[in-house]
This record gives sequence, C-alpha cells and structure tokens, in this order.
Amino acid sequence: MKELVFAGFGGQGVLTAGLIISQIALYKGYNATWMPAYGAAMRGGTANCTVKYGEGMIYNPGQQEPDLLLAMNTPSLKKFAEIVKPGGTILVNADMVEASELSIREDVNIVPVHCNILADKANNPKGANIVMIGAISKLMGDFDHETGVAGMNDMFRKKGKNKFEAQNAAAFEAGYYAV
Repeated sequence: MKELVFAGFGGQGVLTAGLIISQIALYKGYNATWMPAYGAAMRGGTANCTVKYGEGMIYNPGQQEPDLLLAMNTPSLKKFAEIVKPGGTILVNADMVEASELSIREDVNIVPVHCNILADKANNPKGANIVMIGAISKLMGDFDHETGVAGMNDMFRKKGKNKFEAQNAAAFEAGYYAV
C-alpha cells in the first residue's frame, strides 16, 4: 500500500493532482482512496489531500505515514515534512521553495523540481501540478509513462475536460523525465 500527501495553496491544483493520481491507480487496477482537506478560502488558502493506493484493501484513508509528500510551497513543506516515513520522498516545487529549506530532513529523499518553469516550457502554464504528477509517477515506480498519461486523460475525458489533452500529456512528460 502506498500513501501520498499533496499540499499547497488553493489554486495550485494539489487536490486535482491527488485526484488524478488516484484515478491513474484505478485505471491500472489498484484500489485507491482520495481524501481532500482545504481551508475556508479555496484560492490562496491551504489545501491538501491524502491518496492511498495498492492491491489490497485500504482500511484507513487518512494521513498516517506517507511514502511521498508533494510540497508546492514552503508552508506546506514545513507543515507536512515530519510525517513522511523515514526513507520516503519529499517532492518540492523548486519555483516556490528556497533551496535553503531543502535540508529540512536527513532521512528522506528530497527532490526539487522547477514545475512552474517546466509547465511553461510544455506550453501549459497552469499545468505545474500535472508536471508533478509525471514526477510522482516516475518516483513511485508504480506507473509507467504510458499508463500515467492514459489514466490522466481517461479521467479528464470522463469529466468532459479533454480539450487540453496534448498540453497535459506534455506537462506530464516534462515532470516524468525531470526526475
């Protein structure tokens, strides 16, 4: 069973990123849960979610000891870094977290990714979260590139939001190959 926590400000797409990873897991045939939490203000307030997936039964969808934390900003890094299991991974938005903050823990793998810059280069300026989905897919090792893109596109198709399929695939790929 894998556990991931996605955290950032409202508007950074952390809830959507978690939902997409849970949908990719379902697309692959795993069981998955997605549990969102956000502050009173959607845009600009705090937002986080917990995703769990795997082959077995998921008995508790809440935050326990994540294998991976996606921290899209410094406050999220500081708030959630301590709950990541030893040997886990903290994926950091290097465009919003200073390099001096990256020594927060010695017993985890900290991976900085310039997701805003990569999203711009992929012609998807609102796709920083999609870049990080690609990075997460590669780091976790549970979804190959093709499964990740297909699962993500399948979710957007079901929601009737598939007009950005090419840009989302490019953003996913940028993150996948950035780590």
